[in-house]
This record gives sequence, structure tokens and C-alpha cells, in this order.
Amino acid sequence: MTDAKKPMAEANRISSMLNTVIGADRFPVKVDELALEYSRQCFADSPIDRVEGTDLEGFDGLLKANKAKSKWLILYNSATPSEGRKRFTIAHEFGHYILHRHQQDIFQCGDGDIETGDNNERDIEVEADLFASTLLMPLDDFRRQVDGQPISFDLLGRCADRYGVSLTAAALRWTEIAPKRAVLVASRDDHMLWAKSNKAALKSGAYFATRRNTIELPGDALAHSNNGWAGSQQQSARAQLWFPREPESMQVNEMIRIAGQYDYTLTLLLLPEAEWQGARHDDEEPEEDTYDRFIRNGQYPVR
Repeated sequence: MTDAKKPMAEANRISSMLNTVIGADRFPVKVDELALEYSRQCFADSPIDRVEGTDLEGFDGLLKANKAKSKWLILYNSATPSEGRKRFTIAHEFGHYILHRHQQDIFQCGDGDIETGDNNERDIEVEADLFASTLLMPLDDFRRQVDGQPISFDLLGRCADRYGVSLTAAALRWTEIAPKRAVLVASRDDHMLWAKSNKAALKSGAYFATRRNTIELPGDALAHSNNGWAGSQQQSARAQLWFPREPESMQVNEMIRIAGQYDYTLTLLLLPEAEWQGARHDDEEPEEDTYDRFIRNGQYPVR
């Protein structure tokens, strides 16, 4: 049995190689070409032979080996309107190849599993997403793009353009380095589609269990009944509007942006930094404790 590979370590290894060969100004990553060339150079006995777009009804991406497992194929859904989503899907499947190809010979990744990870329960899907985001948006470079600037969807949009990913992917990546508690919510028709809290927010109880509950947006939320309006908006409000257990004096900074290609609204909620939160180096793998494992499996504590 081969030792399990860590997604961030593997992605950072490839990023270091790209920095050496191409230089720091190398974005967006040409991940289709990278997957082909890297696999041929490093795994000549079973390389990725093709990366192609096709009609994958019900799936965003697929990684499949031939019968002899001597060649691999990456397919992505060509009907996806977002070029950033396609790039992330290819990187996700490349992650499966690097990390998991010895475990199985086919990986089928469905709608909603890639990029947001909202339907993910299996470790390998979480790992493939982490590999993809680390490869496409290295945190050291991401920090250089946002340091010293107030966060906004305009700024995140510029990051998305730099890395050739969707605004959603860039916003999710930013929450990992947010200096405060951060929660990203996607909504449509006044109801949440999914929500992602960073670790500081999770451990303070600022989260939404969207996988097991249907949750309506607060009536005073900026995104409520506002899905047809193309633009961005921001407000400061009482945190209890979103999180009833927050202190009465606590404020939340709320900003929204229409994600037109996905037909939903993104809401970014920023709360003051939790006291317990400590610094973590960019190249550290996230350590999953018992709390994290329960959250990932949809077992939310009672608030």
C-alpha cells in the first residue's frame, strides 16, 4: 500500500516547480497542459493521456483509467458556462490522479461537489478540492494580492481574474486566510443553497447547517428578495440578524455580489476575530480534530 499523499504538500511541490521553470508571474495556471506534461514526466508508466471537454450530464468532471491502468483520461463538462469552473474541475481531477489513483480507477464528480464541496462527505473529494485550490491559488501569492487592502468582491474579482477561477472559488480561498471570522453564503429565491464558515467561525458557532436544513435568509439581509439585481452592496448590521447567539453589541459586516454564471447571490459575512484563533503558516496541512470531523459529516452541535 502506498503512503497517503497530502494535498497541500503535493500542490505546493508542483507550484515550486512552476515558480522555478516559469517564474512567479505565471497565472492563471494552464492546468490542462500541466496535467499532461507533469504526469508524463513523473509517472511515465501511467500518465494522463488526454484532457477533454464533453457533455457530462449530471457531472462536472471525470477521471478514468484504461483497463490496464496504463493511461488516464480527464473529462470536464463542456456545457459549463464558466471557464474558471472548468479550470477548477480539471485541477480537481488532476488532484484525484496525484492523490488517489491507486485507490480506484474511476472518479465521477457531480454537480455541486467541486469548488464549493457542499455535497462532499468523502475525504477524497475534500482533498481533491484542497489540491485544486492550492495549485491554482497559492496562498503566498494570494496574500500578496490582498494584503493591506479592505476586502471587497471587487478585490476578490481581481483575484479570480488573476487565477482564472470563479468568484466563488476566489472567495472561498480568501476565507482561509481571513483575519476575522468569515462565512460565505450562496442563496437563491431567499433561501441558502450552501454556506461555508472558516474554522474560526465554525468553532464560535457561526455557521449554517444547509445540508440538513432548509434555511431562509434573514428578512433584513441584503440578498433577501434581491437576486435579480446585478451589482454589489455592503452594510454593517447587528450580528444577531444572522447569528442569534452572538452578543447584542456584536456587528457583522455584510456584502453581496450576484454570481451571474451560477444564478445565485454570494453573501460574505465578516465578524470580529475569535480570541482563540492563532496564526497558521501557509504551507501547513489543515489538521482535522474531532469537532471538524463531526462538522464535515453534517453532525452539528446544538446551539
